[in-house]
Amino acid sequence: MSHSNGSGDDKASAAEQGALFGGAPLKTKKAVDDKAGHRGRLRERFTNGGADAVPDYELLEMILFRAFPRIDTKPIAKRLLARFGSFAEVVSAPPDRLKEIEGVGDRAVQELKLIKTAAERLTRGEIKSRPALSSWSGVLDYLRLAQGFEDREHFRILFLDKKNALIADEVQGRGTVDHTPVYVREVVKRALELSATAIILVHNHPSGDPTPSRADIDVTKQIIDAAKPLGVTVHDHVIVGRHGHASLKALRLI
Repeated sequence: MSHSNGSGDDKASAAEQGALFGGAPLKTKKAVDDKAGHRGRLRERFTNGGADAVPDYELLEMILFRAFPRIDTKPIAKRLLARFGSFAEVVSAPPDRLKEIEGVGDRAVQELKLIKTAAERLTRGEIKSRPALSSWSGVLDYLRLAQGFEDREHFRILFLDKKNALIADEVQGRGTVDHTPVYVREVVKRALELSATAIILVHNHPSGDPTPSRADIDVTKQIIDAAKPLGVTVHDHVIVGRHGHASLKALRLI
């Protein structure tokens, strides 16, 4: 005996069995075979042609195969893209917003979040294997992936050793759509606890525009002033968003 949790995925499965209880008719063998054929062709095209062989909606289709073993995932994939705008924004969307899409439940959300987590670990692995400042483009790619599409501000710190290798990557605070509290003393204290000699400050702008605010600049200067006498260098403060990133150092604001 199975128990349904009421998710969109479970509803879809129940619909396929509905004819026994006066609901929608069961799928015919031909319909099942056609679906299996479509999935097989899609997998083959991806295997032979790689990522360039499938557009975003078909990539989402394939990701959702495990969540929906017996139904057509194309309409769900297209609804997700229509709501969120891009593949990156779909896999980065909060679970509760994903579940607003017709047919999306817990299992579909899990599959999407697995993709985002795997991508984050791949890019973080790249920056952990070499000095952060020598692979700056990789650092920026990771930061944008990790929090560029979040709908709330997150304040993150990358802690580095004297060779600029990554010691730790920590989210220090989560805030609202336009503010995250930053405690200068706690930032410096944590750097000393980790024996870090340098840090990179990071936060995101949910609006998508990474342009630094006056408050962003002021708090960065406060952290620089507090950290410098203790031997901790602030290399940069990076702001990420849907539309790119901004470096306070590159803008000569610090």
